[in-house]
Amino acid sequence: MRDVLVGAAQFEHRDGDKAYNLARIDALAGQAARQGAGIVSFHECSVTGYTFLRRLDRAGLARLAEPVPGGPSTAGLIETARRHGVVIMAGLIEADGSRFYKTYVVVGAEGFITRFRKLHPFINRHISAGDAHQVSELRGMRAGFLVCYDCNLPENVRATTLMGAEVIFAPHVTGGTPSEMPGRGPIDPALWEGRHDDPETLRREFDGPKGRAWLMRWLPARAWENGVYIVFSNAVGRDDDTIKPGAAMILDPFGEVQAESRALGDDVVVTELKAEKLQRAPGRRYLRARRPELYAKLVEPHPAGQRSITEPGWKVDPTS
Repeated sequence: MRDVLVGAAQFEHRDGDKAYNLARIDALAGQAARQGAGIVSFHECSVTGYTFLRRLDRAGLARLAEPVPGGPSTAGLIETARRHGVVIMAGLIEADGSRFYKTYVVVGAEGFITRFRKLHPFINRHISAGDAHQVSELRGMRAGFLVCYDCNLPENVRATTLMGAEVIFAPHVTGGTPSEMPGRGPIDPALWEGRHDDPETLRREFDGPKGRAWLMRWLPARAWENGVYIVFSNAVGRDDDTIKPGAAMILDPFGEVQAESRALGDDVVVTELKAEKLQRAPGRRYLRARRPELYAKLVEPHPAGQRSITEPGWKVDPTS
């Protein structure tokens, strides 16, 4: 890996408004480029919006979806990448034949680079699951991709690291959702609307177990135990009927927060990922200490009759 400046963004998307969302991506990519970033990462479904997808039937999803790389949103992202001289990563709904995917698109000034399909989608039953981990050469580094729920399974981060990833881009739309965990749950929309008059109360909500404190229970561990950088992007503000806490951040291979947004709104943070941290990270020793002959249980199939089920901590409309 060579040293590279990377940006992690957060912004308040508008549901189904691709033109608006692409314009915000363009503006924040330009802001990151002026700070020297070579790569800018945006959140899951940043082009389309996210939680409102749970209410779409198949026809509604089809109207929103588009091919990758041949669709207009990918073309728009490429134009942004060329204008600012950066690699852009953003999420949308991909149409591939009769199937739909939650896809993370990677483009540069040279055009389309790659895509990653979310392994564990759940927001809409018409969205298919991706079937492969992925690592790509990108600006002198080995980049892996995992979208939101994918990161909740340690196996996905470990498998991506074992494929050679040095940096894992982890776009999310998370936080502020119903949960049985103590202290978690929805964020009052009135706090978001009143953020300019009372930013302190909203900041406490965003920093507490509904937002950052929950992330800090597990996200640093993924970086530390594998010795990789993790670039976390997230929505902020209104996402359908929820409020998202942002907290775009970049964690180093020691699991430390190297850069983080504290903005109560659209923002991008930029920091340099340095190769020498990878060489010193404890997680790299742990990879060498593995004893795969002991891990057969990890790859056993589910018991007969049991299938893999991705379940969020809240109800998804089964009729969508």
